[in-house]
Amino acid sequence: MREFDADYLRETRRGMWEDGRAALSGLGLESCDRVLDVGCGEGALTRVLREESPGEVVGCDRDARLLTELEGPTVRGDAYRLPFADDSFDLVVCQALLINLPDPGRAIEEFARVSRDRVACIEPDNGAVTVESSVESEGRLAETARRRYLEGVDTDVALGADAAGLLREAGLAGVTTARYEQRLAIEPPYTDTDVTAVGRKASGAGLRDRRETMAGSEEALDSLRAAWREMGREALAQLKQGEYRRTETVPFYIVVGRL
Repeated sequence: MREFDADYLRETRRGMWEDGRAALSGLGLESCDRVLDVGCGEGALTRVLREESPGEVVGCDRDARLLTELEGPTVRGDAYRLPFADDSFDLVVCQALLINLPDPGRAIEEFARVSRDRVACIEPDNGAVTVESSVESEGRLAETARRRYLEGVDTDVALGADAAGLLREAGLAGVTTARYEQRLAIEPPYTDTDVTAVGRKASGAGLRDRRETMAGSEEALDSLRAAWREMGREALAQLKQGEYRRTETVPFYIVVGRL
Protein backbone atom coordinates (compact mmCIF):
# COMPACT_ATOMS: atom_id res chain seq x y z
CA MET A 1 0.00 0.00 0.00
CA ARG A 2 1.29 3.44 -0.92
CA GLU A 3 1.78 5.97 1.86
CA PHE A 4 1.24 9.74 1.69
CA ASP A 5 2.16 12.61 3.96
CA ALA A 6 -0.32 15.11 5.42
CA ASP A 7 0.66 17.93 3.02
CA TYR A 8 0.02 15.74 -0.04
CA LEU A 9 -3.36 14.64 1.31
CA ARG A 10 -4.39 18.19 2.13
CA GLU A 11 -3.54 19.35 -1.40
CA THR A 12 -5.29 16.50 -3.22
CA ARG A 13 -8.39 16.86 -1.02
CA ARG A 14 -8.43 20.65 -1.27
CA GLY A 15 -11.95 21.99 -1.75
CA MET A 16 -13.53 18.55 -1.41
CA TRP A 17 -17.15 18.84 -0.25
CA GLU A 18 -17.14 22.66 -0.05
CA ASP A 19 -20.16 22.87 -2.35
CA GLY A 20 -21.21 19.26 -2.77
CA ARG A 21 -22.29 17.78 0.54
CA ALA A 22 -25.67 16.90 -0.93
CA ALA A 23 -23.83 14.06 -2.70
CA LEU A 24 -23.27 12.49 0.73
CA SER A 25 -27.02 12.16 1.40
CA GLY A 26 -26.95 8.45 0.55
CA LEU A 27 -24.75 7.79 3.59
CA GLY A 28 -27.69 8.42 5.91
CA LEU A 29 -25.50 10.32 8.36
CA GLU A 30 -28.46 11.89 10.14
CA SER A 31 -29.44 8.48 11.57
CA CYS A 32 -25.97 7.33 12.64
CA ASP A 33 -24.93 6.93 16.27
CA ARG A 34 -21.43 5.72 15.37
CA VAL A 35 -19.46 6.17 12.15
CA LEU A 36 -15.99 4.86 11.24
CA ASP A 37 -13.82 6.62 8.66
CA VAL A 38 -11.19 4.09 7.54
CA GLY A 39 -7.94 5.39 6.07
CA CYS A 40 -8.91 8.82 7.33
CA GLY A 41 -5.45 10.30 6.75
CA GLU A 42 -5.24 13.86 8.03
CA GLY A 43 -9.02 13.90 8.57
CA ALA A 44 -10.52 15.76 5.59
CA LEU A 45 -13.58 13.51 5.35
CA THR A 46 -13.74 12.82 9.09
CA ARG A 47 -14.32 16.51 9.81
CA VAL A 48 -17.13 16.67 7.25
CA LEU A 49 -18.77 13.55 8.71
CA ARG A 50 -18.61 15.06 12.19
CA GLU A 51 -20.34 18.20 10.98
CA GLU A 52 -23.08 16.23 9.21
CA SER A 53 -23.70 13.42 11.72
CA PRO A 54 -25.19 13.78 15.22
CA GLY A 55 -23.31 10.71 16.40
CA GLU A 56 -19.68 9.85 17.16
CA VAL A 57 -17.30 9.71 14.20
CA VAL A 58 -14.06 7.79 14.70
CA GLY A 59 -11.06 8.31 12.42
CA CYS A 60 -8.92 5.25 11.74
CA ASP A 61 -5.59 5.08 9.91
CA ARG A 62 -2.55 2.82 9.97
CA ASP A 63 -0.19 5.84 10.00
CA ALA A 64 -0.01 7.25 13.54
CA ARG A 65 1.63 10.45 12.25
CA LEU A 66 -1.45 11.34 10.22
CA LEU A 67 -3.74 10.79 13.19
CA THR A 68 -1.94 13.58 15.06
CA GLU A 69 -3.47 16.00 12.53
CA LEU A 70 -6.99 15.13 13.70
CA GLU A 71 -8.67 15.98 16.98
CA GLY A 72 -11.42 13.86 18.49
CA PRO A 73 -11.67 10.05 18.67
CA THR A 74 -9.07 8.30 16.53
CA VAL A 75 -7.76 4.73 16.45
CA ARG A 76 -4.70 3.35 14.71
CA GLY A 77 -5.67 0.37 12.58
CA ASP A 78 -5.22 -1.48 9.32
CA ALA A 79 -8.08 -1.64 6.79
CA TYR A 80 -7.61 -5.40 6.51
CA ARG A 81 -7.68 -5.97 10.29
CA LEU A 82 -9.79 -3.31 11.95
CA PRO A 83 -9.39 -3.25 15.77
CA PHE A 84 -13.13 -3.32 16.47
CA ALA A 85 -15.68 -5.96 17.37
CA ASP A 86 -18.35 -7.13 14.95
CA ASP A 87 -21.29 -4.74 14.47
CA SER A 88 -19.55 -1.78 16.14
CA PHE A 89 -20.73 0.99 13.79
CA ASP A 90 -23.84 2.08 11.92
CA LEU A 91 -21.70 3.16 8.96
CA VAL A 92 -18.17 2.30 7.86
CA VAL A 93 -16.84 4.54 5.08
CA CYS A 94 -13.59 5.39 3.31
CA GLN A 95 -12.45 8.03 0.86
CA ALA A 96 -9.74 7.41 -1.78
CA LEU A 97 -8.50 4.38 0.14
CA LEU A 98 -9.47 1.38 -1.99
CA ILE A 99 -7.58 2.73 -5.02
CA ASN A 100 -4.37 2.35 -2.98
CA LEU A 101 -4.98 -1.19 -1.70
CA PRO A 102 -3.75 -4.34 -3.46
CA ASP A 103 -6.89 -6.20 -2.32
CA PRO A 104 -9.78 -3.71 -1.96
CA GLY A 105 -12.36 -6.50 -1.77
CA ARG A 106 -10.76 -7.79 1.43
CA ALA A 107 -11.09 -4.34 2.98
CA ILE A 108 -14.79 -4.13 2.07
CA GLU A 109 -15.38 -7.50 3.75
CA GLU A 110 -13.70 -6.17 6.88
CA PHE A 111 -15.83 -3.02 6.73
CA ALA A 112 -18.93 -5.23 6.58
CA ARG A 113 -17.77 -7.20 9.63
CA VAL A 114 -17.58 -4.15 11.91
CA SER A 115 -20.71 -2.48 10.51
CA ARG A 116 -24.24 -3.27 11.67
CA ASP A 117 -26.01 -1.40 8.88
CA ARG A 118 -24.14 0.32 6.00
CA VAL A 119 -20.82 0.25 4.20
CA ALA A 120 -19.75 3.02 1.84
CA CYS A 121 -16.75 4.06 -0.22
CA ILE A 122 -15.95 7.34 -1.95
CA GLU A 123 -13.44 6.53 -4.67
CA PRO A 124 -12.11 8.43 -7.69
CA ASP A 125 -11.77 7.25 -11.27
CA ASN A 126 -8.30 8.56 -12.00
CA GLY A 127 -8.59 7.36 -15.56
CA ALA A 128 -11.29 9.95 -16.24
CA VAL A 129 -9.56 13.03 -14.80
CA THR A 130 -9.59 16.07 -17.10
CA VAL A 131 -7.35 19.14 -17.15
CA GLU A 132 -8.14 22.51 -18.74
CA SER A 133 -5.33 25.04 -18.84
CA SER A 134 -4.35 28.40 -20.28
CA VAL A 135 -1.15 26.64 -21.42
CA GLU A 136 -2.16 24.91 -24.64
CA SER A 137 0.00 21.82 -24.17
CA GLU A 138 -0.81 21.12 -20.53
CA GLY A 139 -4.02 19.14 -21.00
CA ARG A 140 -2.40 16.85 -23.58
CA LEU A 141 0.73 16.29 -21.50
CA ALA A 142 -1.33 15.65 -18.36
CA GLU A 143 -3.28 12.99 -20.26
CA THR A 144 -0.04 11.33 -21.44
CA ALA A 145 1.41 11.34 -17.92
CA ARG A 146 -1.84 9.97 -16.50
CA ARG A 147 -1.89 7.07 -18.98
CA ARG A 148 1.69 6.14 -18.12
CA TYR A 149 0.76 6.28 -14.43
CA LEU A 150 -2.31 4.06 -14.94
CA GLU A 151 -0.17 1.51 -16.78
CA GLY A 152 2.62 1.54 -14.20
CA VAL A 153 0.88 1.69 -10.81
CA ASP A 154 0.21 -1.64 -9.08
CA THR A 155 -3.30 -0.88 -7.74
CA ASP A 156 -6.57 0.01 -9.48
CA VAL A 157 -6.51 3.80 -9.28
CA ALA A 158 -9.45 3.99 -11.70
CA LEU A 159 -11.60 1.89 -9.38
CA GLY A 160 -14.27 4.49 -8.61
CA ALA A 161 -16.67 3.81 -11.45
CA ASP A 162 -16.61 0.06 -10.73
CA ALA A 163 -16.62 0.15 -6.92
CA ALA A 164 -20.26 -0.99 -6.72
CA GLY A 165 -19.18 -4.45 -7.86
CA LEU A 166 -16.90 -4.82 -4.84
CA LEU A 167 -19.76 -4.15 -2.44
CA ARG A 168 -22.03 -6.62 -4.20
CA GLU A 169 -19.31 -9.28 -4.18
CA ALA A 170 -19.01 -8.75 -0.41
CA GLY A 171 -22.71 -9.59 -0.06
CA LEU A 172 -24.04 -6.06 0.45
CA ALA A 173 -27.54 -5.31 -0.79
CA GLY A 174 -29.33 -2.30 -2.27
CA VAL A 175 -26.08 -0.86 -3.59
CA THR A 176 -26.42 2.71 -4.86
CA THR A 177 -23.95 4.97 -6.67
CA ALA A 178 -23.75 8.75 -6.92
CA ARG A 179 -21.17 10.78 -8.81
CA TYR A 180 -19.43 13.87 -7.45
CA GLU A 181 -16.83 16.00 -9.24
CA GLN A 182 -13.97 17.60 -7.34
CA ARG A 183 -12.53 20.65 -9.08
CA LEU A 184 -9.04 21.84 -8.23
CA ALA A 185 -8.45 25.30 -9.65
CA ILE A 186 -5.40 27.54 -9.95
CA GLU A 187 -6.29 31.13 -10.77
CA PRO A 188 -5.46 34.64 -9.57
CA PRO A 189 -4.91 35.56 -6.79
CA TYR A 190 -2.41 32.73 -6.50
CA THR A 191 -1.62 31.02 -3.21
CA ASP A 192 1.85 29.95 -2.12
CA THR A 193 0.77 26.38 -2.88
CA ASP A 194 -0.15 27.39 -6.44
CA VAL A 195 3.24 29.02 -6.99
CA THR A 196 5.03 25.94 -5.65
CA ALA A 197 2.99 23.62 -7.87
CA VAL A 198 3.80 25.59 -11.01
CA GLY A 199 7.47 25.76 -10.03
CA ARG A 200 7.52 21.96 -9.76
CA LYS A 201 6.19 21.74 -13.31
CA ALA A 202 8.99 23.95 -14.57
CA SER A 203 11.62 21.80 -12.83
CA GLY A 204 10.00 18.49 -13.76
CA ALA A 205 10.05 17.48 -10.08
CA GLY A 206 6.53 16.08 -10.10
CA LEU A 207 7.20 13.58 -12.88
CA ARG A 208 10.60 12.71 -11.43
CA ASP A 209 9.02 11.81 -8.09
CA ARG A 210 6.48 9.55 -9.80
CA ARG A 211 9.00 7.69 -11.98
CA GLU A 212 8.58 4.37 -10.14
CA THR A 213 4.85 4.32 -10.86
CA MET A 214 5.02 5.33 -14.53
CA ALA A 215 5.26 2.84 -17.38
CA GLY A 216 7.55 3.37 -20.35
CA SER A 217 11.19 3.32 -21.38
CA GLU A 218 13.68 5.78 -19.94
CA GLU A 219 13.89 7.42 -23.35
CA ALA A 220 10.13 7.90 -23.55
CA LEU A 221 9.92 9.25 -20.01
CA ASP A 222 12.88 11.58 -20.55
CA SER A 223 11.10 12.97 -23.61
CA LEU A 224 7.91 13.45 -21.59
CA ARG A 225 9.81 15.19 -18.78
CA ALA A 226 11.49 17.56 -21.26
CA ALA A 227 8.11 18.52 -22.74
CA TRP A 228 6.68 18.82 -19.22
CA ARG A 229 9.43 21.22 -18.15
CA GLU A 230 8.86 23.36 -21.25
CA MET A 231 5.14 23.46 -20.46
CA GLY A 232 5.97 24.35 -16.86
CA ARG A 233 8.16 27.25 -17.91
CA GLU A 234 5.31 28.63 -20.01
CA ALA A 235 2.93 28.20 -17.06
CA LEU A 236 5.40 30.01 -14.80
CA ALA A 237 5.67 32.89 -17.25
CA GLN A 238 1.87 33.17 -17.39
CA LEU A 239 1.68 33.03 -13.61
CA LYS A 240 4.09 35.96 -13.28
CA GLN A 241 1.79 37.94 -15.57
CA GLY A 242 -1.30 36.88 -13.63
CA GLU A 243 -2.63 35.01 -16.67
CA TYR A 244 -2.23 31.33 -15.69
CA ARG A 245 -5.39 29.31 -15.11
CA ARG A 246 -5.80 25.57 -14.64
CA THR A 247 -8.77 23.43 -13.61
CA GLU A 248 -8.48 19.74 -12.86
CA THR A 249 -11.72 17.77 -12.53
CA VAL A 250 -11.65 14.46 -10.66
CA PRO A 251 -14.79 12.27 -10.74
CA PHE A 252 -15.59 10.53 -7.46
CA TYR A 253 -18.19 7.80 -6.94
CA ILE A 254 -20.07 7.53 -3.63
CA VAL A 255 -21.16 3.90 -3.32
CA VAL A 256 -23.34 2.68 -0.46
CA GLY A 257 -24.57 -0.81 0.41
CA ARG A 258 -26.54 -2.36 3.27
CA LEU A 259 -25.88 -5.50 5.24
